Amino acid sequence: MLGIVNYSGFVIAGIILNLTPGVDTMYILTRSVSQGKRAGYYSVFGIGTGALIHTTLGSLGLSLILAKSATAFLIVKYLGVGYLVYLGVKMILAKNNQFDNDKQKLEKLDLKKIYRQGVITNVLNPKVALFFIAFIPQFIDPYYAKGPLPFLLLGLTFMTTGSLWCLFLAYSSSWITRMLRGNDKIGKYMQKISGLIFIGLGLRLLLNEK
Repeated sequence: MLGIVNYSGFVIAGIILNLTPGVDTMYILTRSVSQGKRAGYYSVFGIGTGALIHTTLGSLGLSLILAKSATAFLIVKYLGVGYLVYLGVKMILAKNNQFDNDKQKLEKLDLKKIYRQGVITNVLNPKVALFFIAFIPQFIDPYYAKGPLPFLLLGLTFMTTGSLWCLFLAYSSSWITRMLRGNDKIGKYMQKISGLIFIGLGLRLLLNEK
């Protein structure tokens, strides 16, 4: 089918991989727990957009640069580490309680920022690019593949299943912690903990080898 082999197997494998927590999942959960359902949804949209960018670059073969160039890989990796640490430090040092939705309503500009941060977090994770060029080609027939189309279709499938799962996570985690966000003292602690999580994710990305 359009150069794709074992599509059902790809969907099953993709869902299993979607259920495996990573940097993107932690970003979505942190936003959902701290700032509620809408923030969680916009973080999912941002991560999904990042995955779409990776899919497009992978279909064009540009992601191979990261796989073959150690310098390019390290540059993107350090940028991602720096960005995650920056977000964490910013949350820890913030004096206002960003987690209290009763005192700080999420405006359109805030939601755009959350979306943009989701995009950057995903795009600056070189392991996502390597995953796409290592996993997806296994389900593409090298003899009957029709240009970038099968890669794009498989990438969109993976992005769709992943987004649906993440939307569920965003909704459920925001609902469970809704009462906690209304407590100013607990909200401040959650803010600091979330900042430490972002820093931890950055250090994890830094320590992981290619």
